[in-house]
Amino acid sequence: MKNKIKPWIQAARLRTLPLSISGILVGSAYAYYQHTFEWIIFVLALFTTLSFQILSNFANDYGDGIKGTDANRIGEKRLVASGEITSTQMKKAIIINSVVAFVLAVALIYFAFGQENFVYSVTFLVLGIASIAAAIKYTVGNNAYGYSGFGDVFVFIFFGLVAVVGSNFLYSQSIDLKLFLPATAIGMLSTAVLNLNNMRDIENDRIANKNTLVVKFGLKFGLWYQRVLVFLPIILYLLFLNNFKNGPLGFSILFFYLAISHNKTITKIVEKNSPNEFDPLLKTVALTTFFFAILLSLKLITT
Repeated sequence: MKNKIKPWIQAARLRTLPLSISGILVGSAYAYYQHTFEWIIFVLALFTTLSFQILSNFANDYGDGIKGTDANRIGEKRLVASGEITSTQMKKAIIINSVVAFVLAVALIYFAFGQENFVYSVTFLVLGIASIAAAIKYTVGNNAYGYSGFGDVFVFIFFGLVAVVGSNFLYSQSIDLKLFLPATAIGMLSTAVLNLNNMRDIENDRIANKNTLVVKFGLKFGLWYQRVLVFLPIILYLLFLNNFKNGPLGFSILFFYLAISHNKTITKIVEKNSPNEFDPLLKTVALTTFFFAILLSLKLITT
């Protein structure tokens, strides 16, 4: 039984899950600050987001696996490519997970808006369906957007703007423009994780015709792009925290130190032209994003 479950745990890519809930934590913490927080919405939002992320990971494993993209990849093995999970089994899992994600999304919408806010309910239902479609279409199908360099855009939108501003709207039913600052920061840091992944896989993706931005423009572009994705969020966090007492300094010094360290590491890797060394950084950046989401959330709920 254990041997049957283990491949599915690997396919779920547990190390990506903290990153996926970072935006939900910040949006929910800001709702607490606004005195609109509700536990049922928070719990359902977390489960819905996790189901979307696992769905995306399954679909990515399936899409890249059947196209041969994962045949010689670096880093965590992919289960369809390795044969531990068949493409048929993974396809069934994607369908089941899609249904679960949809049911969770409907429950979340119901508890957030009830029956009296029909327009909001329909809007978020469409957004939920779009999230499911985006999770699947990243690598699945002939027109998978991950193969055309649009993966960065979708990660930025769904991990950043939708996760933070969208989750907060579930509580407050309003949009606070200040929230676009941390939303943009988290979206950029999430995109930084994807960019590292694409820098690592540049040679394999090029062979498989997976035209990520790094494949299109090269590793040096990826390096400068990564710098923007990592350093600009510091300014955005500073601007956001400037609205609160005793917030910016210690928070930003630590973040800046980590960003400098990250920049030195990726610069050395690019100069050595050793993309395989990017793999350990994926977990570091994802957990750093999660760590700062927690710090920011604690700041908001204790203000």
